[in-house]
This record gives sequence, C-alpha cells and structure tokens, in this order.
Amino acid sequence: MTTAEYYTECSECGANLIQDPSKGEYICERCGCVMMDQIEDLGRESNATDFEEKSKNARASGSTSLALHDFGLRTEIAYGSKDYAGKSIDYQMAETMNSIRKWHIRSRIVSPQERRLSNVLTKINETCAAMSLPKLLVETSAMLYRNFESSCEAKGKSIVCMAAATIFLACKKCSVVRSLEEIVEATGVTDQDRSSAKLASKYYRLMVMEMGVFTEQAQTPALNVSQQMQTQAVALAIDHYISKLANMAKIDTKVERLAMDIAHKTDDHMLADGKAPNGLAAAYIYIASMLLAVNILQRDVSSLSGVTEVTIRNRCKDILTRFKLTVTVRPQHGKTGLAA
Repeated sequence: MTTAEYYTECSECGANLIQDPSKGEYICERCGCVMMDQIEDLGRESNATDFEEKSKNARASGSTSLALHDFGLRTEIAYGSKDYAGKSIDYQMAETMNSIRKWHIRSRIVSPQERRLSNVLTKINETCAAMSLPKLLVETSAMLYRNFESSCEAKGKSIVCMAAATIFLACKKCSVVRSLEEIVEATGVTDQDRSSAKLASKYYRLMVMEMGVFTEQAQTPALNVSQQMQTQAVALAIDHYISKLANMAKIDTKVERLAMDIAHKTDDHMLADGKAPNGLAAAYIYIASMLLAVNILQRDVSSLSGVTEVTIRNRCKDILTRFKLTVTVRPQHGKTGLAA
C-alpha cells in the first residue's frame, strides 16, 4: 500500500500506527499490519546539539539576505588540508585548491558596480556589528543602498561615508537613536577627521532628496525636502533620546519620567525645528533635575549628549520662554513633593 492512500489508524483492528523511518513504513502497533510503505521522509538529515555541529552538517542555508551583494546564494570553498575521507592532501593539491579558491572569489565580482556594492555592504555589516545593531536595521540599510544605487550614480563616492549615511537613514526609519557622529566613529574613522562626518551628512541629504524617502510621511505636499527632514526628525519621539541620556548618565527614574512629561506637554514643532534632538533631551533632563532638586551638572549632561553647555542653556531658555510651567507643592506623609 503506497502513500496514495493515507491512514491514521489500522484498517484491520483500529489500533494506532507506528512509523519506521529506516524502512519508510507505518506499522500497526497491535497486529503488525503494514498500512503504508514507501513514505518520503521530509525531515532533517541530522540532529545537531550545538551550533558548531549544525554548521558542520548543513549543506545549504536556504535563506537569502540583502546585506550580501549576491544575496547569499554563492558557494564557498572551505579552507582545509584534508579530503572527504579525512586523509591529508599533498602539497601540490593544496596549492591547486588555493588557486581555485582565489579565482572563485574573484569570479563572483565581474563588474566595478558589483565590487562597489560588495565593498559598501561589507562596511555596513562591519559597522552594524560594531554598534550591536539588530539584523532588521542591517537589512534595511542594504535595501536603501540598493535602491539608491539603482536610481542614482554612486560612482566616485566614499565607501565609508556612504555606508555611514545609509545606516543613519535606516536608523531614522527604524526609530533607532544613533547620531551620525557615532556611526562615523564606528566605521573606524578617527576623531580628527572631521571631513568624514560632513561628507556623510552630505550623502545623507543626497539620499533623502534623490530617493524621496520621507515624501510619503509628509503631511503637506507643498513641503520642501528640508522641511520633510525636519518633520521626520520631530516624528522620532524625544522619549528615545531622553531614555538614552538617562541610562548613560544613570539618572534617577523620577527625573526621567518628569523630563518625558515636560516634553509631552511642551510638544511644539516650532520649538524643535532646526534643533538637535539630543540638545532638547539634555535640556528637558536638566529642567526636570532642577525641579526635583537633583544635583546634575550641565557639564556632565553636555559630555554625554554631545552638545555644548551653551546649547543646553539656550534650549532651556527656549522652553521656559515659550511655555509656562506650574509647580505644585504637595505634602506627602510629612515630606514635600514636587509635580509639574
């Protein structure tokens, strides 16, 4: 009886069936009648207990990735000095295998465009790994760069700065709080090289203008590209920046909650237009610390947020002049509490 007829129980006695994977048969557990034979085994070839054993037994991944220039479909020639039987190969065969491996790697890239794509995607993977960014952001960065390269000319542009600009744009789309300076620094560029950050910022603006990434998210069709970029920057909630600074400075949770409360009540695009989000977050944290009588120095907040003390004072001045904060003092069990 073949797999054309499928049984869940024995037709003779009605008992359950037992699978024999070595012979591909289903046998009745009571009378021993073979109900089905020639069963195709669609399960795994081997069982692995750890990642190393699984990688050793795997012959194909079956998955693709946008972060690889050939989508991960290539076949790799492994490094080794033994054949399939475990015997050591001689010197001449080892040299032949090394030569074949070298030409195999070269043959994967047949044009300057593929070489540029491979270099940029490699730098994106290295930078995201150094910053411990999620795989979703890596795939998003790769997709954005592929779209940009297909629609615009990427020839002659810096690989490092283009990778940094792409990752920064992906962070904006995925609501991940990372500054462009942090990304450029993670690419391996020294702090003295200020031109790399400016060039990455230029590439970022070029990608936004050429690709129209934020056009669909704009509220008014008449907005220009710079206004759309500012609208997207405001759309990324200030809560992320406040939480990031609070975690880095190890500030009390009550200060963080009050800073978020003030930020929500003073939410105004006129206040945030043209302002760095980390500067506004630093100002909210400083105002909340002053209201709660928590000793936090502007110098400490300035060093963590990446803005100057003058910027923090100016942002505090803008918040306090545009809005009126009412402080209510309420006694709580013999103590004095502050609420904004």
